[in-house]
Amino acid sequence: MSVDVSILVVTYNAPEWIAQCLDSLTGDARPRASFEVIAYDNASGEETRQLLRERAASTPELRVHFSPDNLGFAAGVNRAAEMAEGRHVLLVNPDAVITPGAVDALLAFLAEDPTRGIVGGRVLYPDGSVSLTSCFAEPSLWSWFCYATGLSTAFKRSPVFDPESLGRWDRDSVRDVDIISGAFLLASTATWRSLGGFDEKFFMYGEDADLNRRAADAGFHPAVTPAAVVVHAGGKSSSTKTAKQRLLLRGKAEYARKHWSPARARVGVGLLAAGVALRSVGEVVLRRGGTWRPLWDERADWGQGWPARVDLTGDRREERSVAG
Repeated sequence: MSVDVSILVVTYNAPEWIAQCLDSLTGDARPRASFEVIAYDNASGEETRQLLRERAASTPELRVHFSPDNLGFAAGVNRAAEMAEGRHVLLVNPDAVITPGAVDALLAFLAEDPTRGIVGGRVLYPDGSVSLTSCFAEPSLWSWFCYATGLSTAFKRSPVFDPESLGRWDRDSVRDVDIISGAFLLASTATWRSLGGFDEKFFMYGEDADLNRRAADAGFHPAVTPAAVVVHAGGKSSSTKTAKQRLLLRGKAEYARKHWSPARARVGVGLLAAGVALRSVGEVVLRRGGTWRPLWDERADWGQGWPARVDLTGDRREERSVAG
């Protein structure tokens, strides 16, 4: 392997954000470590493809692969990782902007303790406020009960009633965590391949929770450092709130079906459905939107997790439209 790190970016439309991401990697935030950037495009429109062609022609470190189909985020990352020539792989979302020193800080953090296996950094919103999306606690029946009853909404960031948010911690200290987001995640290439990369059954959402769970089962202890910072807009490839929530619910259901006993998984999915019902009723009472009622009607579908094959008909077309 010829470089320190292969930076993997799975793209799907939103060319203005992709341009900013690539600019940060090859501009002011260019790592001191040797690197390559592999952009795997998930069947974007022509504007995005043209941007990537132009950037590849002018950026020696950038390689681009155009997929004829939208394979989803997990499979897109895996395909990019197969092409990687670096000693490490770094996943970066296409709507994330790397800050100066972030890549080198993350490499140093993993080198400090390779038994971490998977590491991440601190994520900020474009306005400079902290985002909680860099890492999470592992889901549990209790956390999903809090979702079902609205406690996690009523008491946001409560360590008791919103446990997956990790409480009031602002991601401003080094800490072992259960789940590091795939939006900004580093592993050695050897570790990535020993874990088998992402499980491609997770088309989008839940694949990072699954990977971290498997890493912990293999004896690693994933951790984050505030020294590595990215600015993440979030959801710039998404179409509607309903479509995104459908993907999230599928990912959660798939995680439960894979890692929990059948009985526990059934209870967990039931709690997710109860949370959807509560929010659907709330929309009716408050006369707001229509995000949740379709998800309640589809609970038997998304409650099965991801199907063996994802087709392009009906609602699945909408799911494909937000993946990238």
